[in-house]
Amino acid sequence: MSEQDRVTPSAEGIAASVRATKSKGLPPVHLWDPPFCGDLDMRIARDGTWFYLGTPIGRALLVKLFSSILRKDGDKYFLVTPVEKVGITVEDAPFVATDFEVSGEGEAQVLTFTTHVGDTAVAGPDHPIRVERDAETGEPSPYVLVRANLEALIDRKSFYRLVECGAHHEVDGQSWFGVWSGGQFFPIIPSSELPDT
Repeated sequence: MSEQDRVTPSAEGIAASVRATKSKGLPPVHLWDPPFCGDLDMRIARDGTWFYLGTPIGRALLVKLFSSILRKDGDKYFLVTPVEKVGITVEDAPFVATDFEVSGEGEAQVLTFTTHVGDTAVAGPDHPIRVERDAETGEPSPYVLVRANLEALIDRKSFYRLVECGAHHEVDGQSWFGVWSGGQFFPIIPSSELPDT
């Protein structure tokens, strides 16, 4: 097929393909194996804003639609339909956890996160929380796994609330400050590195 015959993928075409599948819930993107059709000028900023051709996508339903067909293979992100697979750019994590609910206390505590596109994830063995720390500033970046290889960056206000739910627990012979959820302890920072309050 020559370059002239090739159809350039577009956000509109991808949206139409997804709507045509008419599935309830999340589409089974892990089962689809369409040909790679190139990269799309689409980017998800660190704050969760989706951009297409350099312009923010203002329609929440369209963002939700695109987020439902997002897949991560290796270190790359793709929008996948039954007929095409296009690469997009993700600055940090594809989702942002904007809120969470707490039930229970101590080791029985359960944290349920909600993302900016309406996904929910109950932190635990299947949806672990991890914290990356900037090597220079020590600034934490907390994440929760939402679905297959796709994480949400936990926003600042939620992270501050998360710290209020924290406790100290020994991990591999070292005391850590972290949070319990779903019967699992997720370390945030070594207890010895916490500032004296």
